Amino acid sequence: MSNISAPDRKAYIVTGPTSGIGRTTALDMAGLGTVILVGRDPDKLAKVQAAIERRGGQATSVVCDLSDLASVRRAAAEIVALGLPIAGLLNNAGIMLSRAARTTQNLDMTFATNHLGSFALTEALVPHLPDGANVVFVVSAIEDPERRPAKVLGMRGGRYISAAASARGEWKPGGCKLPGIDAYATSKQCNLASVLALARETPRLNFNAVEPGINPTTGLGGANAFVRFLFGQVITRLPPFSRYRSTPQRAARVIAKVLLNSAGETGIYYDEKGEPMRGSKLVHDPAFQERVVAETRALLSSLQN
Repeated sequence: MSNISAPDRKAYIVTGPTSGIGRTTALDMAGLGTVILVGRDPDKLAKVQAAIERRGGQATSVVCDLSDLASVRRAAAEIVALGLPIAGLLNNAGIMLSRAARTTQNLDMTFATNHLGSFALTEALVPHLPDGANVVFVVSAIEDPERRPAKVLGMRGGRYISAAASARGEWKPGGCKLPGIDAYATSKQCNLASVLALARETPRLNFNAVEPGINPTTGLGGANAFVRFLFGQVITRLPPFSRYRSTPQRAARVIAKVLLNSAGETGIYYDEKGEPMRGSKLVHDPAFQERVVAETRALLSSLQN
């Protein structure tokens, strides 16, 4: 852990900062405040921290496995104990697995990492965030069954039944034949629904979401080779799909702009160019948003007992 800056220096939390978009965003934040790096691998965290410090910035590392809710609680307590004025929280960490996997608590690994862990971390930190702080979730447009690139590949959007069903790895029938896609799309739909609900529920903070575009060099968080090839080398090179293509550098610029925004904008879903966009019809239904949040909270509470 590096020397922490003065108490009045702003701090920004970045989850998943050791590769891809998260790493690029964390490095871009060097010099703008203390970057709190939250990730699973201490060695990789140390390397990113050193890179930030070489740029003249300040950083500190907090080890956290978002798929492990006990680890999330410990990390949140460690972040609070730093005593830094947190101006922004970036929930970037995410995985897309090519086959189903379970956590130590026997939860679906994708749903636990992408939604439950990020939601639990956010909930633990919200009481400690100053008014006007920005909370940003990196989501994915494949939650929308009408999104063109996803539709072409036979993706059917989020397949939410309930938070408990998702934690068991159960999805609404009729989904995508590609392995891992239903879990990923559902977890990201829950991220976005939560952002829109929390923006109404907690107006003193700014909750926003960013679709980072298709980044072929990021590895898609553990996706299988076929999915990486389709997205990275085929679909985004064909008009009109090429407009969705991005890079970690471009995505980081958009994310940093939202994370640093002082205009008080909240409840906005930004596309890969930083423009407001619409998600699926379901995710914009306030009743669905509130159900996702209520069921997520109930599930997390039951898992703590």
